Amino acid sequence: MPRAGTVSNGRTRFVADRGLVARMLVTMFVLGLLYVVFVGVLVVALGRMWPLAVILVGSVFIAQFWFSDRIAMFAMGAREVTPEQAPELHGAIDRLCALADMPKPKVAIADSDVPNAFATGRNSKNVVVCATTGLMRRLEPAELEGVVAHELSHVAHRDVVVMTIASFLGVLAGLLTRFGIQFGLFGGFNRRGNDQNTAVVMLVVTAASVVVYALSFVLIRTLSRYRELSADRSAAFLTGRPSALASALTKVSGQMAKIPTRDLRKAEPFNAFFFAPAIANKESLANIFATHPTLERRLEQLARISGELGRAA
Repeated sequence: MPRAGTVSNGRTRFVADRGLVARMLVTMFVLGLLYVVFVGVLVVALGRMWPLAVILVGSVFIAQFWFSDRIAMFAMGAREVTPEQAPELHGAIDRLCALADMPKPKVAIADSDVPNAFATGRNSKNVVVCATTGLMRRLEPAELEGVVAHELSHVAHRDVVVMTIASFLGVLAGLLTRFGIQFGLFGGFNRRGNDQNTAVVMLVVTAASVVVYALSFVLIRTLSRYRELSADRSAAFLTGRPSALASALTKVSGQMAKIPTRDLRKAEPFNAFFFAPAIANKESLANIFATHPTLERRLEQLARISGELGRAA
C-alpha cells in the first residue's frame, strides 16, 4: 500500500507527487502546442513542398526514439553485466524491483570514475539501469540502493520515453537552424530570381527554428528538473530511507569536484540521463537551463519527506 500522502502510479508501488505531475503535464502541453505551431510554419513556408517537412519531422523522430538508448550506452562505454559480475548492483535492483512490484530491467556498468548512474530504454524490453564503477566504489550499500531506486522510478514512470519525445522538437529545430545558417553562409540569401524566394523561405524557417529551439530548450530543462524531483520523492518513499538518498546526493556532488574537468566535459552531454549532473550550474540565472534541480532543493525535499515519514511512523 502507498504511504500516507502519496499516490501509486497504478502499475508499480512507486509513488508520484500530484503537484509535480500537474506541472509536468502543463509543460508537455506547451511543448506540444509549440510543436504544432512549428510544423504549421514549416507547412506554410514550404508550400507545395510540405510533404518534405512531414518526412523530415518523422525521420528525425524515429531515429531519435529508436536509437537514443543505444547511443547513450555506447557513448558511456556501458556493458551489460550478470549477477556474478556485479552481485551488489544486481542485489539492490532485485530487492527494489520486488518491493516496487515491477519487472527487473537489464543491468549494466560503465567503466568511468565519474560517480553517476542512469536509466535508458524506449520500452520495458529495452530498459537498462547502469551505474558507473566510480559510483559503486564510493557509495555505501544503502546509498547505492537509494540511487538505484531513483533510476527505477524513472523507469516506472516512463521518464526516458517522455524526455526522448519532449526533446525531439528541440533536436529538429536545432538541425533546421544549422541548415538555414549554412545555407545563408554559402550565399543562399543573396541570389536573385527564383532563388530569392527560396532564400526568403529559408529565412522564415531559420527564424522560426531559432525561436522554437530556444523555447523548447528552456521547457525541456524545466520538465527534466520536475522529473528529477519526482524520482527523488518516489525513491525516498519506496526505500523509506530518504536520508540515504540525501547522503548519496551529497557524496556524489562532492566527489564530482575531484574528477578532472576533461572527464566531466566528456560526460556533460549526458546530464539529462544522469542521477546528478556532471557539471552543475552555480549561478541562479543559469538554473533555468539546468537539467537537474540544485542540490539544495533536492536535499530540502528529502528533509521534508523524512519529516513526513517520521510523523506517519
